[in-house]
Amino acid sequence: MKIVLIFDQGLAGAGGKSNPDVGLNAARGGLGSYLMLKPKFDEIGAEVIATLYCGVGYYQNHKEEVTTKLAAMVKKLNPDFAVCGPCFNFADYAEMAAKTAALINEKTDVKAVAMMSQENQGVIQEYANVIPIVKMPKKGGTGLNQSIDALCSLLVALDTNSEDCKNIQKEVCYE
Repeated sequence: MKIVLIFDQGLAGAGGKSNPDVGLNAARGGLGSYLMLKPKFDEIGAEVIATLYCGVGYYQNHKEEVTTKLAAMVKKLNPDFAVCGPCFNFADYAEMAAKTAALINEKTDVKAVAMMSQENQGVIQEYANVIPIVKMPKKGGTGLNQSIDALCSLLVALDTNSEDCKNIQKEVCYE
């Protein structure tokens, strides 16, 4: 299964809070925080073909442009899935991830999911009925490995159109 990751500047390794105005970028393969996902992705035979990323400050000033371009880039790359996150408890990134995942699901044949902590309650309430949002801990919280396992279980179920897909989604995603 082919995956495109959508990260903010911090997860991409392009600077943290001190560099929020990083423009929209793309890199072949995985980079930055991809390394924490790679072992679990390897277990399910998932290959990250590209990482798309954008600074949250840049996103806040160009929301429509960023989400539209990210969806177009995903469509062109034609992966099986777009994974937006893990967003932890970063509110601006969570908004970018959810809005982008919703647009990808609406405008392409690619299945997009997001991943964020419950601290992003406003975003979760707005998008949980629109896109799958995998539960995860806040930055520094416990349970990250379990949430990555949950993401992988959901991706496998979605990829195989498993009869269990709805049950897995109920178990690992916000409702």
